[in-house]
Amino acid sequence: MSRQERVAEAIRKEASLIIHDDLKDPRLGFVTITRVELSGDLRNAKIFFSVLGKDEEHRKTQEALDSALGFISKEISERINLKFAPEIIFREDRSAEYSVRIEEVLNELKETEKKEKPNEPKKSRRKPKKTR
Repeated sequence: MSRQERVAEAIRKEASLIIHDDLKDPRLGFVTITRVELSGDLRNAKIFFSVLGKDEEHRKTQEALDSALGFISKEISERINLKFAPEIIFREDRSAEYSVRIEEVLNELKETEKKEKPNEPKKSRRKPKKTR
């Protein structure tokens, strides 16, 4: 694991702890820090988060994180011993919602397929043997 990956993981862990334990903002929803993208020089960090809930809760959580950015940045720089504190940006990660939606669509397709062909036997996927 490279230094950049280790620092990114440390930032992810510390940001998660700070948000869950130290922030008391009522606008925060159920937040999960999903990943951190760190620049090669370790000066810029994009912290990706996901939130359970509707669009209003996503918006409020983004506002709460943006307003606490200075506090979170200061805490991370104190907890992780780096020469320079990285500049942090919070970005919403909707990949979990996207994957849940894909799963729902696939399940709907399977149900539709079962309704259309209820008693049809399964076909073998084997190729027939060649005879000489």
